[in-house]
Amino acid sequence: MPIAILSVHNKTGIVEFAKSLADLGWTLLASGGTATLLRQNNIPVTEVADYTKSPEILGGRVKTLHPAIHGGLLARPTESDHNELLNLGWDFIDLVAVNLYPFEETIAKPNVTYADAIENIDIGGITLIRAAAKNHERVTLICDPTDYNSVLDEIRAGGVTEQTRQKLSIKGFASTARYDTAIHNFLNHQ
Repeated sequence: MPIAILSVHNKTGIVEFAKSLADLGWTLLASGGTATLLRQNNIPVTEVADYTKSPEILGGRVKTLHPAIHGGLLARPTESDHNELLNLGWDFIDLVAVNLYPFEETIAKPNVTYADAIENIDIGGITLIRAAAKNHERVTLICDPTDYNSVLDEIRAGGVTEQTRQKLSIKGFASTARYDTAIHNFLNHQ
């Protein structure tokens, strides 16, 4: 059964997307608010903390930064990598739907404080994007809710194509580059 991890700040379309994945037989992992929203909509989901057997810490600042998650994303499509994960009680993660804390929107607010800006720098989300994008040979990355439907169409048609995974990977790296540039520009002006 394929596994997806859902960790989104912008929840647009995530309920419908998650329901469709669940209906197609996918196992869903989700963090914090995403997991809560899915449970509220009666969508079966496993909390990341339950999957990793490691609680969210530091007021939710550390949720997805765990070898169970990143091993599942970065594992190559080999029997040895898969067996290593299985021996640890984990598995391949096949799809990531993630979007980031709204750093640019936060710093655009009048009178934003330095502390508020820094608190809105996403670490776990960026790491999920980079891991999934790096391993696009096997993992599908969605960092833009407008891509949910086209990815679902491909899944229903037999699987996400290599061309689509590569396109989504490039989109992911472009999003992290923009995000890091915004952070750099903000900090440079302080």
